[in-house]
Amino acid sequence: MIKTCLSVFCLFLGLALTAQEPVVVALKISGLKKLKTTFVRQLSDVQKGQPLDSIRIIDDINRLKRLPSVAYADYEVVHLGLGKYQVAYTIEENFTLIPYANVYTSSTDEFAFRIGLQEFNFLGRNITLGGFYQYDIYNSFGISIRAPQLFSNSFGLAINYHDLTTQEPVFFENGTADYKYNNKGLELLAMYEINFQNRIELGGSLFTEDYEYLFGATSPEVPQALKVDKHLIKLIYNYDNIQYFYQYLSGFKSTLNFQYVGSSDTALPEFLIGFNDFIYYKRIGERGNWASRLRLGLASNVDSPFAPFTLDNNLNIRGVGNTIDRGTGAIVFNTEYRHTWIDKNWFVLQSNVFIDGGSWRNPGGDFGDFSDSQNIRIYPGIGIRFIHKRIFNAIFRIDYGYGITNDPASGIVFGIGQYF
Repeated sequence: MIKTCLSVFCLFLGLALTAQEPVVVALKISGLKKLKTTFVRQLSDVQKGQPLDSIRIIDDINRLKRLPSVAYADYEVVHLGLGKYQVAYTIEENFTLIPYANVYTSSTDEFAFRIGLQEFNFLGRNITLGGFYQYDIYNSFGISIRAPQLFSNSFGLAINYHDLTTQEPVFFENGTADYKYNNKGLELLAMYEINFQNRIELGGSLFTEDYEYLFGATSPEVPQALKVDKHLIKLIYNYDNIQYFYQYLSGFKSTLNFQYVGSSDTALPEFLIGFNDFIYYKRIGERGNWASRLRLGLASNVDSPFAPFTLDNNLNIRGVGNTIDRGTGAIVFNTEYRHTWIDKNWFVLQSNVFIDGGSWRNPGGDFGDFSDSQNIRIYPGIGIRFIHKRIFNAIFRIDYGYGITNDPASGIVFGIGQYF
């Protein structure tokens, strides 16, 4: 009788143990050099004492891979017995003190560059601290700090200051004028991560715009000197479902940027501007990557020579030139195929072929402007990439674009990082 009861007890005990919910009893993190262990634990969804959840583990790994300081991350789950598990994250860190450069020329002998230095892992907590100097006929500079996890693993702040001076073309019906343009301002943004794939940024800026006529056509309706204080409210919504494997990317990303701009000068109308970037990446075989970006943008359709959307070498169409047109609406499409020719432990040589195209709505115009041949630009081209796999964003790119539509130009665009 005693033996029977003991057998039944052991059976029920065995069933209870085998039915016990698996629990994480330890989270081990290895491979860190500059990243703080406390920060990685703060960022992680997987915590000691929680039920073992493979989805949370995979989300953690993908989140780590998105950090500028992480080149690669992997995991291992170890069964310790009796429903107890250890989760181990192994992290390969990037070098994160990175120089920044963009240089571009065109067949119209334009030359401009922007250089800077950024630390993407300041204090070991995924804080980006940086500054830049720009030469585009005139001198400009800016500084910024971005701390996405300043207050928690989902809430942070960004602060930016800039003093930008450029020579900007202004387009009239009877010709083109050139103005010296200065924009000086301070921006503050709050950042909140809703979940792994969705985050928002909300904030505003105070800035001053200063236009000074240099040469070219004039209009009695357009002042030759204008200095005005402005304010801006900005909302950014970002959806990110990109999978990362070193230089290869796959998945979809969408970024919506919506702004309201007001002015201290009642003679200047307030206006709204919004644009959305849709980006899609697809792996092609072992060494290929197809990348595409579609930008759709609209602004208040004010008939002004200072329209907000610009057609520019370094922003949307490679080879077209430096701010050659403006509009109150934009449709831009970039697509390219990237192929890796050399892939070593730290070095990658990659080439690309691309087509950049777009069209603009004229200030005060209508949606028919998008189909007007005078507003359409198409620029195919080729490029090359030199990539360091252990340094964040260490992608030196050279692209050459050649126009095949109205007023064709050609040009070389140098830069750090992929074009998109």
